[in-house]
Amino acid sequence: MNVARKWVFPIIRLVVIVAIAIALVKIAFFPDSAEANDPAQPTGQIVQPQIPVEIGTITNDVTLPATVQADAAVPVRATGQGTVDEVFASAGQNVAAGDTLYDIKVETIREPVESTDAAGNVTVTQPRPAVTFAKVTAPISGVLSSFTVLPGQSVAVGDAGGQIAPPTFSVSGSLSPEQQYRLLNQPTEASIAITNGPAPFTCTGLVISTPLAGADTGTTPGETGTGSTGGGTTVRCAIPADVTVFSGLAAQITIAGGKAENVLVVPTTSVKGTAKTGIVWAVLADGTTEERPVTLGMTDGTLVEVIEGLVEGDMINQFVPGVVAPDENGCITNADGSMECADMGIGS
Repeated sequence: MNVARKWVFPIIRLVVIVAIAIALVKIAFFPDSAEANDPAQPTGQIVQPQIPVEIGTITNDVTLPATVQADAAVPVRATGQGTVDEVFASAGQNVAAGDTLYDIKVETIREPVESTDAAGNVTVTQPRPAVTFAKVTAPISGVLSSFTVLPGQSVAVGDAGGQIAPPTFSVSGSLSPEQQYRLLNQPTEASIAITNGPAPFTCTGLVISTPLAGADTGTTPGETGTGSTGGGTTVRCAIPADVTVFSGLAAQITIAGGKAENVLVVPTTSVKGTAKTGIVWAVLADGTTEERPVTLGMTDGTLVEVIEGLVEGDMINQFVPGVVAPDENGCITNADGSMECADMGIGS
């Protein structure tokens, strides 16, 4: 034991110290690489993420925020020129389509009549005007929300003497230009979900309309109720009569733009252009990429169908070169601070 304490342990410590010293000298003066890396030169590489072209299914449902609105009031217009004779209705009254609201006394001037007596004298006689009565009827059923005609009042053809508010409602929302690309076939119905309301239901008679520049809005000074939501493209759908709703309720319109099954699909982030034609960056065998034109089909805002230009298994860049990759919500922040989200296809 004395021998180990006196000779063995000190020798072991000495060997360990010498080994550490040799290692430090090796690291300091004899590195593994022949030349040291220049710290001013970057050593990392930027690699574009690549993905394969796959077979998939695209369900093109466009969902829009919307509002329930009472259908626009319809004006009651005079059908003749003359004076109001009798009035058969009053403001606030319920009327049915075709009910007579008032009539107009129309006097038509007759041609003068010439007569010759036995002496050959010619006499011109002006007969009394012909009197007819033009009935003004209710164009639709509803409540006569305003009615201003009075007996004896002079009216001309087309003058608005009142408004009839229908008991019907519609739901309407705005459609962005990007979303219009997804509805080129313009469906005729949609699914409506009323916030805190009844179960979702189907509405028919879906109308997608964009006012033309300079088009008449359908009102004249003094009229009310147009049903217009602005100058952009509007989606409007009639709510069935058996569904109870109230004006101002929030809703969602879901429009089924079609479904494509077992088709080639790629992310919209991979394509420059998302309607009919586009460009992708295909990966070649040597690892380089080339621009390749493609023909596009249906899109759901996240994936887009490729009709021509690629085959299953082709590798492409996941993102268009120069475009910032989206965040976890699928949104890209532009240089000007605006944000674009792939799922909606609109900026904010």
